[in-house]
Amino acid sequence: MTALTLSTAAAAGLRADAIVIGVAKGAKGPVVAPGAEAVDKGYDGRLAAVLETLGASGGEGEVTKLPAPAGFKAPLVVAVGLGAEPEKDAQYDAEALRRAAGAAARALAGSKKAAFALPLADAADAGAVGEGVLLGAYSFDSYKDAGKDAKAKNGKAPLAEAALLGGKPRDKAYKAALERATAVSEELNRARDLINTPPNDLNPESFAAIAQAAAKEHGIKVQVLDVKALEKGGYGGILGVGSGSAAGPRLVKLSYTSSKAKKHLAFVGKGITYDSGGISLKPAGHNETMKCDMSGAAAVFAAVVAAARLGLEVNVTGWLALAENMPSGTATRPGDVLRMFSGKTVEVLNTDAEGRLVLADALWAASAEKPDAIVDVATLTGAMMLALGNRTFGIMANDDAFRSALHEAAEEVGEPAWPMPLPEHLRKGMDSQVADIANMGERMGGGLVAGLFLREFVGEGITWAHLDIAGPAFNEGGPFGYTPKGGTGTAVRTLVRVAELTAAGDLG
Repeated sequence: MTALTLSTAAAAGLRADAIVIGVAKGAKGPVVAPGAEAVDKGYDGRLAAVLETLGASGGEGEVTKLPAPAGFKAPLVVAVGLGAEPEKDAQYDAEALRRAAGAAARALAGSKKAAFALPLADAADAGAVGEGVLLGAYSFDSYKDAGKDAKAKNGKAPLAEAALLGGKPRDKAYKAALERATAVSEELNRARDLINTPPNDLNPESFAAIAQAAAKEHGIKVQVLDVKALEKGGYGGILGVGSGSAAGPRLVKLSYTSSKAKKHLAFVGKGITYDSGGISLKPAGHNETMKCDMSGAAAVFAAVVAAARLGLEVNVTGWLALAENMPSGTATRPGDVLRMFSGKTVEVLNTDAEGRLVLADALWAASAEKPDAIVDVATLTGAMMLALGNRTFGIMANDDAFRSALHEAAEEVGEPAWPMPLPEHLRKGMDSQVADIANMGERMGGGLVAGLFLREFVGEGITWAHLDIAGPAFNEGGPFGYTPKGGTGTAVRTLVRVAELTAAGDLG
């Protein structure tokens, strides 16, 4: 993990491999952002002109490298685009800083130390830059030979150290911002590691063991229900999904408690460690990335641990519904009826609509504790990807104000999201002739149908929201900003922010 430090050192005299500066897109060309004044002075005030000559525009994510001016101990200047220049006297957006820092950190793979001279108007900006660096420097190399030598992308190790110039090392707010950025980023990167781990090494049992180890380290109470316990408890949804696999399902409960808490949140995550579709087998070309179908559980796990590390004054319970969805002679068949933990029966019309089945049991278990609110997270439907694309997740809820609050929290931390409805007329499509409800309904609006199904398993009077992260959970394209190729860890920061706002009494 890249080390973060705050520095008051002058840019010219700092020993580093590179100095990172910001450049914005101005009305008449690139504009050097605040924080880079000393570097600009080294170019006799002509840095913007030099960058323009090199083709830089200040566009978001754009990276331009040039030799440092004479007299600087760092040999390289890395100019990273911040996007449009803000209006006069306005600060740069935190997400712009986060993405720029991430792009620079990726570009500096193989470097031992870089000085980041990006705009820092306050401690929050320092936190955003720190978060961007830590997330942007991420690499997953455990299965590459280069990993033995701590190398990553293109045979280069991640940036080892980032010094944030303009930071205030003795200022409590700045120190707290970096500590928060470190805790959240480390746990988000842990979620990325889990998502990227091949399914032959990550199954429900091994995932549960990882959660147990982390819980012990951070003082979190943990309970793991194995197959026998699930059978005794009547968790028909989780058992039904996992019945076709040699790797039995698990339900993991992580409980972080604070002596000063006034509220209790429950986070529920879909944890299908591999999704073949079951008997309703996925077509060729749709199986290769299905190790990512546990991204919701990874996000919940990371958020609970982050809450504990931050010492948030709110009780947070995480439920990881873990199963592997495989076809075999013991697998659930289309047409089977499962009796869920709630007592309701579900006719399984499609075994590839399995996420809602494991979530239903976990939602009912979470509801039994009467939390103030429940948020579930899942790579649930391809329909949500069709609706919102690959970078935005959908938010559904049984309370409009809560849905709006979650949307605001997601946007605040830089996770694109969009509020979605739960149209009552779509519920009828899940009526079953043989059971209380079917696991499929109308094809059109399938993501909303899934949300309506989940709502059936939320306890009466409990505020609930559903995050369908199918699009942004796994990036199959090239890296951008602080987002790598592969597992992204999306929703972790939203959940942590929801917990922070709840602790402060500011949610909604």
